[in-house]
Amino acid sequence: MRKIKCCFTSLFLSALLFSGCSVSKFIPEGHYWLDDVKIESDNREVKPSQMNAYVRQTPNAKWFSLFKLPLAIYSASGRDSTKWMNRFLRKIGEAPRIYDPELSEETRQQIEQAVQNMGYMGARVELSEHKKNDRLKARYRIFTGEPYIVEHIAYDINDYKIDDYMLADSAHTLLHPGMRFDVNQLDAERQRITRYLQDHGYYRFNKDFITYQADTMLNTRKVDLTMQLMPYQRKKEDEPTPHRQYVVREVNYLIDVEESDPASILPQDYDSLTYKGLNLYFNKKPFLRPSVLADNTFLRPGRQYRSRDVQNTYSALGRLNILKYSNIRFREEVREDSAYLDAFITLSRNKNKSLAFEIEGTNSAGDLGAAASVAYTHRNLFRGSETFTAKVRGAYEAITGLEGYANNNYMEYAVETGLSFPEFMFPFLSSDFKRRIRATSEVTAKFNWQVRPEFERTVASAGWSYRWTRRQKANHRFDVLDVNYIYMPYRSETFKDYLDVMDEINPLLRYSYEDLMIVRMGYTYTYNSAGAAALKTSRRNSYSIRFNIEEAGNLLYVFSKMVHGHPQNGEAFQMANINFAQYVKADFDYAKNFMIDERNSLVFHVGLGLAYPYGNSKSLPFEKLYFSGGANSVRGWSVRSLGPGGYRGSDNSLDYVNHTGDMKLDLNLEYRTHLFWKLNGAAFIDAGNVWNIRNRENQPEGLFRFNRFYKQLAVAYGLGIRFDLDFLILRFDSGMKAINPMYTGKDRFPIISPKFSRDFAFHFAVGYPF
Repeated sequence: MRKIKCCFTSLFLSALLFSGCSVSKFIPEGHYWLDDVKIESDNREVKPSQMNAYVRQTPNAKWFSLFKLPLAIYSASGRDSTKWMNRFLRKIGEAPRIYDPELSEETRQQIEQAVQNMGYMGARVELSEHKKNDRLKARYRIFTGEPYIVEHIAYDINDYKIDDYMLADSAHTLLHPGMRFDVNQLDAERQRITRYLQDHGYYRFNKDFITYQADTMLNTRKVDLTMQLMPYQRKKEDEPTPHRQYVVREVNYLIDVEESDPASILPQDYDSLTYKGLNLYFNKKPFLRPSVLADNTFLRPGRQYRSRDVQNTYSALGRLNILKYSNIRFREEVREDSAYLDAFITLSRNKNKSLAFEIEGTNSAGDLGAAASVAYTHRNLFRGSETFTAKVRGAYEAITGLEGYANNNYMEYAVETGLSFPEFMFPFLSSDFKRRIRATSEVTAKFNWQVRPEFERTVASAGWSYRWTRRQKANHRFDVLDVNYIYMPYRSETFKDYLDVMDEINPLLRYSYEDLMIVRMGYTYTYNSAGAAALKTSRRNSYSIRFNIEEAGNLLYVFSKMVHGHPQNGEAFQMANINFAQYVKADFDYAKNFMIDERNSLVFHVGLGLAYPYGNSKSLPFEKLYFSGGANSVRGWSVRSLGPGGYRGSDNSLDYVNHTGDMKLDLNLEYRTHLFWKLNGAAFIDAGNVWNIRNRENQPEGLFRFNRFYKQLAVAYGLGIRFDLDFLILRFDSGMKAINPMYTGKDRFPIISPKFSRDFAFHFAVGYPF
């Protein structure tokens, strides 16, 4: 085995070394291969990384910022392009980048201009070319010089209304004496003022109406800056006029009405009605209730035009699943000193109903089976874009390796229903509040019936929750009520005997197969600094935070204690003759994405979790316990096979119940790189484990203690491949154990003496792990 590994390593290194020599055959005579590009700066305020965006020609890509393997693959092809192997290698590889002096000079000029725009008016950039054989390394050296400083700011605003607005908003200005004469900052101030004025009726205003005049003092680097407001001119030949403030006169909805010109809409051509100042034009009958449109419209007749109202209306209408698209256009009318806007909002409906079928094959630890489901969706149940979903699923699996049972068949039947309202459904709330919070209300109900050789289990649940988003970055979820009912009507005699035997060894196992009720309330907050870009790989540094807290059983405990006074059989209170869980649980996740360049990034993640059972519960419900290992945790272990602490476990198939805990810690570091086509690669190091808060008789090494928990951290390393299909990411990760707290001696450090059959774990998942 060791000889094979050495052989592959030698072959890999040989390929890399050979590629350096074989590149030459693809370099035209008199040209050079661009081997490296480097930017250097003599000023800490001008970072070389800021100038990477201006580089017009980059060297060949490196995997993990180390190996130019795509180039090596391309170089392994021969000159004969008619051979299919050569064509294949060239397709998946990357051709050598031939140095272009014109692009390099363009890069030098753009970097120089960018630095000058930052206030270093005398900045210069030098380009040097270091040639060796047929290779070339380009170096850009930035010499900034001293910056120009704004000493005085004046305003030339000949419009008293706009002058008053700017004065009222002067606290938010981006300009101040003593700042660098930064062109980017000046442009940002123009955009800020433009947005502010567009939110105060100035429909036709844009940033080009704001200009700057800069005067420099002789032999100094001090600048006198004057901001000027240009009068309104729609065309150059038009007479300059003052900027007008527009008032929204009409808001018209065109429902299933296809018209390219708003002026062609005539009331007599369509059915119409007026509701709360909104004019609705439609054929036959509008597919949305007028009250729904009013609640999702921020444009109001008689109110000054605000660009923010337009965006908020687009955003609110975009939340209605029944709508395929919406479009807002305006028609202007100027009367003497007054200017009006008539808004026309076109709505096109989506499919009202849909039906989906799904057939799947299952494989649970080698037990093969099949499942089928049918799902029905209605996107406009009560003409308010309420989305109703219903799903029915059936599954069958042939279980092997069981002895002492009447049959070896596993069957599962499930029914799921949900109803989503695009508003905050709660009594006594005003329409303005509902419009501001933009929440979605959800009601769900699920029923699951499992029939196994060992037992029969019924799981019923119902939930009521709210979801809302703020500025496309922060997401909130509030579970007002979530009820889960677990009922075990049948347990075979063989299985009962097994639980009796295991009761002394592992009481948690019996607890996992008892009737239980969970009535919980929870809140989840998620924030991603990349906003909507988080759906794809972000091209800039970003971070995400997730926090969750939930509690269960407190109200039931107070009610039961008031009614019964004492727990049933001196152990626990019951509701409808079933024990209910009582606990509190909190989770925190933080992930930071560092972009190294456009192809490489480094991601750090930390996850913490703590749960505490009390009152009516001696232990958490099994589904609420933490586990470690798996595709999103310490990837050197399979799911539910690590911990708690240094607990080693047994080979029993049900021992996964023991590998759980009340606390969890995950630490992950992952280097991500783009390989070629839609393939991305990753190298990772994971660490973590789970622990118990209370001591379990059979797991003393699983109890959390401050003086030893860091010694019980499991560590793994590995590589991964990801298929980025735009709409989803398929992930394959292979991990190896590095430090195993479940063993002592030399087996504790498998990184020194790895054993593939013992230390390797493979994972398949959808999406990134964090």
